[in-house]
Amino acid sequence: MANVIKLRKGLDINLKGKAARKRVDVKPAGEYALVPADFTGVVPKVVVREGDVVKAGDALFVNKKFPEVGFASPVSGTVAEVVRGERRKLLCVKVKADSKQEYRKFDAKDPASLDAKAVVSALLDAGLFGYINQLPYAVSATPDADPKAIFISAFRDMPLAGDVDVELEGNEKAFQAGLTALSRIAKTYLGISPSQASGALAAMKDVETNIFDGPCPAGNVGVQVNHLDPVNKGEVVWTVDPSAVIFIGRLFLDGKVDLRRTVALAGSEMSDPCYVDVCVGYPIKPLVEQRIDAGKHVRLINGNPLTGTLATLDGFVGGHTSEITAIPEGDDRDEMLGWIMPRFKEFSANRSYFSWLLGKSREYTLDARVKGGERHMIMSGEYDSVIPMDIFPEYLVKAIIAGNIDKMEQLGIYEVAPEDFALAEFVDSSKLELQRIVREGLDMLRKENA
Repeated sequence: MANVIKLRKGLDINLKGKAARKRVDVKPAGEYALVPADFTGVVPKVVVREGDVVKAGDALFVNKKFPEVGFASPVSGTVAEVVRGERRKLLCVKVKADSKQEYRKFDAKDPASLDAKAVVSALLDAGLFGYINQLPYAVSATPDADPKAIFISAFRDMPLAGDVDVELEGNEKAFQAGLTALSRIAKTYLGISPSQASGALAAMKDVETNIFDGPCPAGNVGVQVNHLDPVNKGEVVWTVDPSAVIFIGRLFLDGKVDLRRTVALAGSEMSDPCYVDVCVGYPIKPLVEQRIDAGKHVRLINGNPLTGTLATLDGFVGGHTSEITAIPEGDDRDEMLGWIMPRFKEFSANRSYFSWLLGKSREYTLDARVKGGERHMIMSGEYDSVIPMDIFPEYLVKAIIAGNIDKMEQLGIYEVAPEDFALAEFVDSSKLELQRIVREGLDMLRKENA
C-alpha cells in the first residue's frame, strides 16, 4: 500500500481556462527548433551546420562541459538556421522537417535486463540524458554524478498546469518502461495525488509510490524530495518529468527517439482550451493564433502562469513545456480606487476580498500585473504559509541577497529549486522576484563548488 504524506501548507489558485480533457489534432509543422535555454545549466556547443541533413535522434548541440551529453533533434530534415544572439549566444537550432520522418536506429532493449551503466549509456547515445534534472542546483543532470535516488512527480497542481493523466493515455507501457530503466540506476520514487491512488499510476512497478495529499505545491518534485529523502551537501538526486519518462520508455521499447508530448493550451484568453500532441520544438504560432484575440492585450506564457517564461508567437514548445497559457496582460485596465474597493470577483490569498465567501470552486481571471512595486522585505511568515518544506524560506532568501554562502548552505539551499518559491512570490507583499533570486543563489553556489 502506498505511503500517504499529508501536507497542510500551500495555496490552490483556481484559474479560469483549464484545458478540457480532449485532444485536438494539429498538422505537422514545417520547421522545428531546439532551444538550449530550456535545459538549465547547459553550456551549448553546436555540432551541426546549416544545410546538414539530420534524422530524428541525431544531436544538434552538446553540453560543452560534458560533450557526451547531446540533445537530439526532434525531427528529421535539414538544419535551416543556427540562431545566435549577443556575444554569439546560441538561441536555438532550427530544422526544416521532412514530409516523411526518418529516425536514427537504436537497439530496442528490455530495461529490466540492463545495469545502471548500460541505461545511462543508452540515454547518452540517444541524446535524452539532458532531459533529466538534478538537485542540488536544479540544473540538467551530468553523467559524472552518482544519484542516491530518482524522483518523478506524476501530478501537476500549479494553476492551469497540464494533467499528467491525459498525457499518460496510450503511453502507459512507455511510462512503465521508463520507470524500470530509471530504477536500474538508483532507487526511484513516484509521487501521485489522492485522486490517482486507484488508477494505473498506483500500479506501476519497480518504484516506491507515495501519495502527496495537500494543496499546491504538493506536486512539486522538490517538495517530494524534501519529505522523502532530503539532499545534503555532497549528495545528488535526479528528478524526471513524466514526459521525459515516456521519452525514455519509447527509446527502449521502439529503438528510436520519439519526442512527441501532450501539451495543454489553457488560460482565460485561450478559446476552446484543450490538449494537443506535438513534438518538442513545435512552433507556438499555429497552436494559438486562432485561439487568442489579436486585438486584446494578452500575456502568452511558455509554461504555467507561476513558473513559465514569457513567450511570443515566434517561440517554440520547450523541452520541458507541458502547457502554453494565455492570460490578460492587464496593462489596459483602469480601476477606481484600486485595491481598496470591496470585491467579489478578485482572488486574494489572505481574504482581503469577499470573494472567499463564494467557495473554493469559483474560477478567477488573473492578469499579469504585479500590482505594486518592489519594497523592503517584510518578515511576516507569508513564505512559510505556502512552502511545505522543512526550511526557513525568508531567511534563505535574505542569505542569497546578501551573498552569504555559508548561511545558504545551513538554510537548505541544496534542497530547493526556483519553482518551489513560485507561490511565495505570488503572495509576497514585498513584490520580490523570488524565483530569480533563488536561481541566482543556486548559480552562485554551483560556481563556488565547481
